[in-house]
Amino acid sequence: MLTFDYKVPAEVFMETRKRRGRPIGYRRFRSAADAIRFAVEELPGTLRSGLCMQVGNERFDNRAIQQLYESVNYPLSRAP
Repeated sequence: MLTFDYKVPAEVFMETRKRRGRPIGYRRFRSAADAIRFAVEELPGTLRSGLCMQVGNERFDNRAIQQLYESVNYPLSRAP
């Protein structure tokens, strides 16, 4: 992930059909930064294992989403 545009629209959904707990279904966000914040800060860890984020033609799994959140380039403030 050399460069990533946090401003482009993104979609978040469960990649597998094996869901435990409350399913999130599908959500669309105005920016990838908002989608990443939702995935990392609002979803419980048990739901993140099958999580997927689509940005344009690229797909990111839970680990990649976490890396984008931890990047120095992440534009939003992080939860304490």
